[in-house]
Amino acid sequence: MTKIRATYSGLIGLATGLITVFTGLIFILIVTRSLTPEELGTWGLIGGLVTYVIILEPMISYWSTREIARGTESAKTAVFSSTIFSFVGILAFLLIAFLVSEPTDTSTDILFFAAIMIPFSFLNRTLSAISIGWKPQMNSYGLLIFDISKISAAIIFVYYMELGVYGAILSLVIAHIPSIIFLAIASKSKLKNSFNKKFLKNWLKRAWLPSYIKSTNIVVLDILVFSLITGSVVGLAYWVAATTIGTAVRHSGQITRAVYPALLSGGPREHLQENLMKLFLFLFPFMALSLAFAKPALFIINPIYDVAATVVVFITIRTVLKIIGSALSSSLQGIASVDTKESGYKEYLKSDLFYLPTLRLIRKGVYLGSLAIGLLILVQTDTPLMDMLVFWSVIATLTQIPFTLYFYYLVRKQFPLSLDIVTIMKYLVISIVVFGGVYLLMDEYLEYEIEVLKFIPNLIPYLILGISVYFGLTYLTDKATRQLFNSIILEIKQKNN
Repeated sequence: MTKIRATYSGLIGLATGLITVFTGLIFILIVTRSLTPEELGTWGLIGGLVTYVIILEPMISYWSTREIARGTESAKTAVFSSTIFSFVGILAFLLIAFLVSEPTDTSTDILFFAAIMIPFSFLNRTLSAISIGWKPQMNSYGLLIFDISKISAAIIFVYYMELGVYGAILSLVIAHIPSIIFLAIASKSKLKNSFNKKFLKNWLKRAWLPSYIKSTNIVVLDILVFSLITGSVVGLAYWVAATTIGTAVRHSGQITRAVYPALLSGGPREHLQENLMKLFLFLFPFMALSLAFAKPALFIINPIYDVAATVVVFITIRTVLKIIGSALSSSLQGIASVDTKESGYKEYLKSDLFYLPTLRLIRKGVYLGSLAIGLLILVQTDTPLMDMLVFWSVIATLTQIPFTLYFYYLVRKQFPLSLDIVTIMKYLVISIVVFGGVYLLMDEYLEYEIEVLKFIPNLIPYLILGISVYFGLTYLTDKATRQLFNSIILEIKQKNN
């Protein structure tokens, strides 16, 4: 079994997540300031199509993470197998791109060119899955390298060379390369064994399960549904901008990511409660920050998108619910042991490895159906585009609530979970008071400058103020926060000695 330090890896993931919030914003800033709304909508459509094709990759990486965490040396087989599957992914992407290009009025040349992202994405994801299985913090470093490389490439291809969507595609492709190299070097001890067709045979035999799990990405055709029903990709530009801000809160979920491989490797179930409390410590200020800074953040991306601030609010709430639900459901999958023995289809169908994805599939089916019906009605009544986007974000949020609550119910049955509600409410109240105050100050005194280099310096003091006051108050009023900060300082001192 691999010994994984869940809290240590989680804190590394959180730290890199904080950095990638800003690196991701820089990238989207370059893209949104350089692309027209139509081009940005096309970029959003490409992202959705790539997600649908990625369903093939977890057929390998899903099992490799679980096996490596339990000590099985299947990494090299996973890398070779993923490379082979990526070519199937390219063909699938080209077919989907051909089918959607005409209904969405999108150039087939751009969509076909985007297919070059597939093999790099497959390989990067597989190496990430390998690192998660034994050293989750390495995956965080790989993500950071990817984001920094992405910015450098975007400056060249999107900003200076003005290659538009083509430049954005090239930026992602090139960014994958240093990340892949780093993850491969970091996992070299796991890549020493030879290719073993027995592993591949077992993965293919059970390929139906990860394919079923990721099939929820196919069901959630929200981007495609919106563009097909409205007949335009312009609305997707506003959605991409709002999603960039509203989903930034997801990085706080890194604090619990290492719980899954830790449980797989036989770690104590108490890991979940410990890391959930740390999650709330960081989740609530992230949420409050996203809500308070929605308008100025959209203004930075591009002033034309700041009207989508209401959309950001609902996307943020939905993201918070998804983070909590993901932490809970991944823990349930971490203690599932059906794949440690010779199990048939019936055993898998009765396990949480199948049951939990089925719940997600139901949720996303309800979400997609509600969205499609609502949009069809709104289009018939000539509803303004922005109102349709708000409706989209509201539906996405409402359909998430009952399932997150149910995941909590399931976890309570199998984990020694006794959350400190008083402390959690303390984090929430401090977040609301602090960032609510910052919002009022910005509303009164913040000057909106069209030039980014003038506006960002005006905004940074409010950001520093909110973060400093929040963590200052939690440090003074919460013993667990003081212990966490002290342990971080101790860890840094030990590394330097």
